[in-house]
Formats: sequence, C-alpha cells, structure tokens
Amino acid sequence: MATATLTLDALNQAPPQAFVEMLQGIYEHSPWIAQRAAAARPFASPEALKWALCQVVRDASRDEQLGLIRAHPELAGKAMVRNALTAESTDEQSRAGLTQCSPEEFARLQELNAAYNAKFGWPFILAVRGPRGLGLSRKQIIDAFARRLDGHPDFEWAECLRNIHRIAEIRLNERLGYVPELGNRVWDWAEALAVHSDPGFRENAQLTVTYLTEAHQACAQQLAQWMRECGFDEVGIDAVGNVVGLYHGQDRQAQRLLSGSHFDTVRNGGKYDGRLGILVPMACVQALHAKSQRLPFGIEVVAFSEEEGQRYKATFLSSGALTGDFNPAWLDQIDAQGISMSQAMRDAGLPATMASILALKRDPAHYLGFVEVHIEQGPVLNELDLPLGVVTSINGSVRFLCEVTGMASHAGTTPMDRRRDAAAAVAELILYVEQRAAAVPDVVGTVGLLEVPSGSINVVPGRCRFSLDLRATTNEARDALTQDVTAELQRICERRGLRFSLERTLAVSAAPSHPAWQARWEAAVSSLGLPVFRMPSGAGHDAMKLHEVMPQAMLFVRGLNSGISHNPLESITQDDADLCVRAFQHLLQQLCAASSPKRLLIASRSYDH
Repeated sequence: MATATLTLDALNQAPPQAFVEMLQGIYEHSPWIAQRAAAARPFASPEALKWALCQVVRDASRDEQLGLIRAHPELAGKAMVRNALTAESTDEQSRAGLTQCSPEEFARLQELNAAYNAKFGWPFILAVRGPRGLGLSRKQIIDAFARRLDGHPDFEWAECLRNIHRIAEIRLNERLGYVPELGNRVWDWAEALAVHSDPGFRENAQLTVTYLTEAHQACAQQLAQWMRECGFDEVGIDAVGNVVGLYHGQDRQAQRLLSGSHFDTVRNGGKYDGRLGILVPMACVQALHAKSQRLPFGIEVVAFSEEEGQRYKATFLSSGALTGDFNPAWLDQIDAQGISMSQAMRDAGLPATMASILALKRDPAHYLGFVEVHIEQGPVLNELDLPLGVVTSINGSVRFLCEVTGMASHAGTTPMDRRRDAAAAVAELILYVEQRAAAVPDVVGTVGLLEVPSGSINVVPGRCRFSLDLRATTNEARDALTQDVTAELQRICERRGLRFSLERTLAVSAAPSHPAWQARWEAAVSSLGLPVFRMPSGAGHDAMKLHEVMPQAMLFVRGLNSGISHNPLESITQDDADLCVRAFQHLLQQLCAASSPKRLLIASRSYDH
C-alpha cells in the first residue's frame, strides 16, 4: 500500500487555493484544471474527483488542451537529459527504464520524437506506467510510439489527452495511498491465462485459443485451479468443456446468482474479451471466502468454453447447452483439419453424447438471474472518459454466407456494357449496406469476408463470395435491415443479369436487459461516485443465450487504445478492473439486502483508511 499524503475529506474541505496546491503536479504544469474542478466539490469518491478533472479538460478550449499536451515532456527527450523534468515525470520515466536506454534505443526515441512533433505539432504522450501501473518496457514504449506515428491528428489529439488522464489517475492514487488490489488480481490473472495459446500463434506471442485445443484445455484447467484456490465449494468441467464453480449460500438449496463469460478467443485476439467476465466474479468469491462470508444465495460462475464460433459453426454452443439449445447436428461438424466436434470432445476427455449435454440444461427456477461483466469492445466509453457503462440491450443479429454468380470473361475484350461482373455487384451491395445501416441509430451492417474464387488480374470476376453481418437493438430493426439488404441484392443481380445464393448461418434475437437487473448495475455504478451511462451492446454475448430463460443484465468496462477489441492491443487498466469488482460487490450487496433481513453488507474498498 502506498503512503497516503492526502485524503478525500481533506480535499473536499480545503479552501479553493489549498485544494489546487494539494493537487499540484497531478496534471503537468496545469493548475487551472484543479482550480475549475474545485467548484464541483464535494466529491463522493476518488472516482468522482477523477471524473470531474476529466470533465474540466473535456470542456476546455482547444488552445487550453494544446497547452496541457505541450506541458508534458518528450519521452527520453531534452528535458530528461538536462534533468529538468518534474519529480513526477522523472519517477515515471525512470520506472519505464528510459533513463537506462541503450544508445540505439535513445537514438530511435529521438528520431520518433522529431517525426511525431513534425507531423502533429505536439509531443507524443504515453502513460509509461502502463495499464498495470508498474511501467512499460522500452520495447513496448517504442512500439507504441511507432504505431501511433501513423495515426490521424484528431485521433492522436484524443489519445494524448486520454493518456494524460491515465498519468493523472496513477499520480492521484499515490497521493491518496491507494492500491487497486482487487483490480491487480484480476489483471494478473488475465496475464497469466494468456500464456496459453494455440500453435502457430504462441510462437509469435499471439493469443489464440480455439475450442478444445490443447491451449483451450490448459486454460480450463488453470481456471478450475484458480476457482478452487478462491474458495469455490464445487469446481468441475462439464460435458461441453465449461468450467463451473459453485460457492454455496447460507442455505445450499437456495437460489443462485449465475455469472460468467467465455474463455475462447478469436485468432490473434485480446486478453480480456470474455475472460474479464469470469475473473471479476471469481475475485468477489475469493473476497467472500477470505472473510468466511456466506450470502443468502449461492454464486455459480461459468467459464463458457465457446462463444466465438472459430473452430465450428456453432456459436454459443456452451451457453446454449445451459439453456437446452444445443443442436445434435453440431456434433458431426468438421473443422479445417477434418476433426468432428464429437471426436474433439472425446480427445479432450468429454463424453460427446447428447445425453450428457442435455443434462447440462439449467432449471431457471433455481436461479435469481444472470449478470455478465464485459469489456466494451468499442470506443464510446473511452471517448467519454468513463470507466463503466450499463448495457440496455444486446443487439439482435443475423449472418449470411453469400455468393453472386455471373460470367468470367476476358478483362481486355469484354466491353463494359456487356459484363456480368459478380464482384462489381457485391461492391455495389457493400455501399448500400453501409448507407442503409448508417441511416438508422444503433443499426450496423458489415461485409467482413470477400473473395473472388480463382480470380485473376485480367479476368472479369465470374463469382464472388461474401459474408453479411446485420445487427440492431431490436428484432424489428434487424429484420427490416435484413429485408432491405436482401431485396437490394436481388435488384442488383436482376439488373446485372446475375444469380445469387444466401445461406443463413446465425440468427440471434435482441436481448434487452431486465429492468430490475439493469437498475442494480446502475445503482452499483452510482455507488462508486460515477455517472450512469446507458448504452446498447453491438457485440453478441453469452448473456444473449441466458436471456432466453432468465433475467440478465450486463456491465461494460472501457478498453484502452480507443476501445479496440479482437486485437492484441485490447487492454484495460487495473483501476478499471478494480471498479468492476467493486460494482459486482455492490450488486451482491443489493441482492443481500433484498434477500436477507439481516442485510449482510459487503464492504466496498475505499481510498481513505
């Protein structure tokens, strides 16, 4: 635990000038931020203070924001060389090892500093303490520097400000003597779990974990071990590979709260998609077990074995097994290596029988509901400087694999008005999908796969294969989009003299959050001193399946790097992970208050001790 030099009470009670002096150095050479934030006192929590400081910067003029950016020194720049950094910057650059650069590293950083300043007109800003607060490596810093040099000026402006807020957060934590221990635990678990990756990716330091591979099974065993260490009373791996942990309530026959998410990944994906939703409730159970606390209800955490549909065309097969929606035909599906799902199950030590899978179906009467914590996988929270968002609905979606067939012909001898160009038709459709989806709020359409089979540079494409992914917050909006897109495809093909085929591979209904459960997440966010921000989820989640049989609601946490996901750059801070655990604890507290006359209280962590 860091040594506190401030308390929130002292900040709230101090005269305005003293308040500014107490926060000196939190934002580099910019006392005006604290001056304006003082008017928003009293702050209910350190999170509320951080939010207020962010809002001051957000509301500032562009010139003021530029001044703030330029107040920060270059990394390993002239100010460091001549020992002219502030104490805070000196500590941060030292922790990142920038004072021990090799001649080659130092030269590279000077080259990058010069190029960045020449392109953007301000210094490159990076929170070199990193998402865990321990410091990035010099390689990580140089790689981030080189990557962001290719960015758009508007993006870089916003990214610099976001990194400034992260720098300020770490500095404020140290002034308050706070260490986000729960968040550190979750963050460290995610790092340790990411050690396991499929061959072909592991060698390149890439994370890929597909259903029932050796890496997938290693993840399952690791999660099971951690659950036992956390104090779960029962831990096991079920017939579809889910890792299930049960922490009994005061009455073993009492209803349970169900939570969890998936641990499989997309190819070369991130460390938090899905996995965060497993680790957060695990941390809550660990905290309860450490205090020998039992709640009026049980907690069942499921690490779902498959959600991404990467190996087999059977998305949500593991959560579907819990709802009784497992298609027997899935067992006969063949992967790219010719291995059937049933064989993969047997190879992993699973029974691979429908009887064993059907036995996994949960009785909704035994459950209070399902809650899931998930990284946002988008830029909204990051752009708003908000760590948490409450999900109002998960978008319904439909997916197709499509093919347009025309006539392959010579590119040089076929006149433009006589071509039956399949690729041109699909290109026309892609533009229509973009325009049609953009015309309606919270509706999206994507062509993610595009292929000209046996294509050649001098041949008019005779065939074109593509995918369609259409999503909306309501089934009605999704279906309207689907109808319009397919009708437009028919019109394009008729006009161009082409044929087309559509194979629907997925249809998932929209899943609005249950009002009472959404309200619990909202109360949890408010308890942290943060504003409640409501948002739909454009991505699909296991909660969509559980929605079919019980109440569900989700909590989002922002991602770093503009919220990118399904990407190695996917990341969160340990501070935001800590907020997730504390929000989950508050939700448990609410359930206890509603379930028990004794109103068992689960203490949330505080900066002031």
